[in-house]
Formats: sequence, structure tokens, C-alpha cells
Amino acid sequence: MRSLDSLKPGESGTVRGFTQEDAIAYRLMQMGFIEGEKIDVIRRAPAGDPIEVKILGYSLSLRASEAQTILIELVE
Repeated sequence: MRSLDSLKPGESGTVRGFTQEDAIAYRLMQMGFIEGEKIDVIRRAPAGDPIEVKILGYSLSLRASEAQTILIELVE
């Protein structure tokens, strides 16, 4: 498993959990980052932060520090 921030634009994965159970993880779960959901990395800002992803049919941007807490299994 890898963290979401390690994926490159065009790569996809499945959410497998979080590095820690805290307020950030809870907020991300409310936004749709639920175990088993497919996630696509759309693009990154030139400096690498934020990261735009697509999950549950909508796009959103995350800080790299938030993306580091999301554990992903790559989709081949």
C-alpha cells in the first residue's frame, strides 16, 4: 500500500484506510474517502501541492499533508 500523495496524475487506486484515526481522517471520510472507493489522481499543482482527485464522481483538491494520511492500493 502507498499513500495517496505518492500517486502521479493518471494513476488510480482504491482507498484502504488511513495512517491514523483522527479528526483529519474523520473529515476525509465525510468527504467520501471510504475504504473500497476508487480514486483517480487528476493533476497536481506545479509545486506538488494541492493534489486534485476524483472520487464518487466529483473532483476535489487536497493538501499533500492530507493526502499522506490516505492509504491506497494501486489499480492496475
